Amino acid sequence: MKKHNFYAGPSIVSEYCKEETAKGVLNLGGSGLSIMEISHRSKEFIAIMEEATSLVCELLNVPDSHSVVFLHGGASTQFLMVPYNLLNKKAAYLETGSWSAKAIKEAKIFGEVDVVASSKDKTYNYIPKGWEVPADADYFHITTNNTIYGTEIKRDLDVSVPLVADASSDILSRPFDISKYGILY
Repeated sequence: MKKHNFYAGPSIVSEYCKEETAKGVLNLGGSGLSIMEISHRSKEFIAIMEEATSLVCELLNVPDSHSVVFLHGGASTQFLMVPYNLLNKKAAYLETGSWSAKAIKEAKIFGEVDVVASSKDKTYNYIPKGWEVPADADYFHITTNNTIYGTEIKRDLDVSVPLVADASSDILSRPFDISKYGILY
């Protein structure tokens, strides 16, 4: 009997996907090499990356003004990479859960952080309203889906500074207007 997984995170994968993945691990496209054995500069790997990029662009309707970058480390790595690359003087953050609190903590290593609103007072069980993003902020960071608390920002925000969003748990669950984001990860 097939088991079912209803946990957050990895889900059940179809037999076809598992079989195709296994083939690639053993013998990528009849090359005689495993995907783990080919160079990241080989034509086979470049073709894989080009196809993956194309498919992500298609799924997310990524405009030509934006690029897709594949990085390791997950959202927690981005909590450091975003301020490392974008925070010059001050960043603005909306604190809506554990993940945004962690992002704020990491950003403070690099500079001033203005928490424009927080729902910490009610154990993050709501999305704050009525906040303003300072015009002099280098960027505004949000977490679109707070998996621990069950709250979600369900619309693309209009702000006057670059919008950065941790959408790691809902990026393909709904349409995003990518053009409104400086960074969406």
